[in-house]
Amino acid sequence: MSYDDEAAMVRITGRVQGVGFRAWTREEAEQLGLTGWVRNEPDRSVLALIAGSPARISQMLERFRHGPPGAAVSGVERQPATLAEKPIGFRITK
Repeated sequence: MSYDDEAAMVRITGRVQGVGFRAWTREEAEQLGLTGWVRNEPDRSVLALIAGSPARISQMLERFRHGPPGAAVSGVERQPATLAEKPIGFRITK
């Protein structure tokens, strides 16, 4: 990670599975130049690790609050994340 980069683990709750949330997240993250991953969780939430500049992470958090068409986001919970190295690209995991 570069000098100014940080990382965050984000849990998004609400109607966020079955609405294209993971693909939308990857597109939005790539548009912002963020790296990391996104996956569905058994509790029907979506979990994402996002890494990049603090300003870009803040922009992504705001986008998470709205989500893609068809989503109904009820919560966005951010936790700090420590990484040994910055992830390469942004991927959808299982």
